[in-house]
Amino acid sequence: MDTACGSDPPQSKKVCVIGAGMAGLAAARELRREGHDVTVLEQSGDVGGQWLYDPRTDAADPLGVAAPVKVHSSMYASLRLISPRQSTGFTDFPFCPKSGRDDRRFPGHREVDLYLKDFCDAFGLMDAVRLNTRVLRAAMTPARRWAVRSVDLGVGECDGADEKKLDAYVDEVFDAVVVATGHYSQPRLPSIKGIETWRGRQMHSHSYRVPEPFRGEVVVVVGCGESGKDIAMEIRGVAKEVYLVAGSMEAVTPGLSKVLAKHSANLHLRLEVERLCEDGRVAFKDGGGSSSSVAADTVIYCTGYSYSFPFLETGGAVTVDDNRVGPLFEHVFPPSLAPSLSFVGVPRKIFAPRFFEIQARWVAQVLSGRRALPAEEEMRRSVEEFYRARDAAGVPRKYTHEIGRREPTYMDDFGEKYCDFPRVEGWRHELLGSFVRGMMENLETFRDDYQDSDSIHRAMQEWHLSCVQSSPPSCCSYAESQAAVPAQLVSVNQHND
Repeated sequence: MDTACGSDPPQSKKVCVIGAGMAGLAAARELRREGHDVTVLEQSGDVGGQWLYDPRTDAADPLGVAAPVKVHSSMYASLRLISPRQSTGFTDFPFCPKSGRDDRRFPGHREVDLYLKDFCDAFGLMDAVRLNTRVLRAAMTPARRWAVRSVDLGVGECDGADEKKLDAYVDEVFDAVVVATGHYSQPRLPSIKGIETWRGRQMHSHSYRVPEPFRGEVVVVVGCGESGKDIAMEIRGVAKEVYLVAGSMEAVTPGLSKVLAKHSANLHLRLEVERLCEDGRVAFKDGGGSSSSVAADTVIYCTGYSYSFPFLETGGAVTVDDNRVGPLFEHVFPPSLAPSLSFVGVPRKIFAPRFFEIQARWVAQVLSGRRALPAEEEMRRSVEEFYRARDAAGVPRKYTHEIGRREPTYMDDFGEKYCDFPRVEGWRHELLGSFVRGMMENLETFRDDYQDSDSIHRAMQEWHLSCVQSSPPSCCSYAESQAAVPAQLVSVNQHND
């Protein structure tokens, strides 16, 4: 189904990549490797995407109702990786600890951002990136090319108080567009009675940065995912009371149970919010038909994010329906617009950035003609069969692009099938399996517990073997990977230290 196209020489295309985060940088490198002319448009002042921490928030719209949001990043100040760095890097550019930086197994967001800058520098991608550039419109022309309109935010930004007109349009035409804008910016809000009129402070975790503003308050944190648990435990240190709301008891892991028991003085578990009351109280559904309520100062919604592509005009060929982006063949190509339009980074619960590399390599090879896509109708049938299988398995539509736990071999099968990408090494599976067990069992300290565990040590030995077998500039010795800067990267990383 996906084969090389005879002996024809590869074709070089003019390609626009929208977004310079982890997915966008992966796409830029793979496209360049395949010989394409790449332009990356990034609305922030530097590369890094979500990992580029921004202390600003959407203060005028703390719920993030408007689309697009003004501030792209949803990163809070204390955020750390929940996966060990050994499993987080690009395949040929290991995420090595460095002297003078955050060398923990589970580093903070700034270390990830610096790593992405290192990657960008090491592979000479910066000359393809145009910063402070927001894409306003991307639409297919009659000639089946892509007209892209962007604006230089330093010149024509209209977000400021003076409401300057957008007078810095740049109109360009590309052979193809790769959308790599991520999916952790546009808040997704629950449907709760009274949410529109409740008199207290309401915000989405997108606008959370530090706990201090909640000192002495009663705070309700809605959502029991990773950010909800992180934020609830952090706010607990300054707040009077924190109520963490889980959708069901199935979300309460052994690790969370330990945390709740340890901090029971001011950290409490509640089930689903029933309504927000006019008198300022929050009513919960406690099961068995009973309910309880609490007078709260603030409600923080840690309820996830919606896929949003406000710049993309496809005439209905690509839509977002209850967080399902579609139709997308293998989460990448919309059948009627392939291969000139593609998406990198849509799937969730995957090995990142490894899987972004796989998707990007496939896109690059399809655009060059080295790989062929199935016929449009065949791709449509494949998408429909996938939807039916998900429906039959009882998977809600909003989890269409959640891969990891539901299809554990999907990433390996995908890479092997579409671009001859090597399968995930066994040590990565062992490492992540060990880490997941640790997180489930001890949510509060698993990162520190796993700093020097036997499983981490074994993984480091395997990591060392994979490092020394890769080519410069990504190679680093076992000793260097523990603490020091890999010699091959010194020259390109000094400005980041």
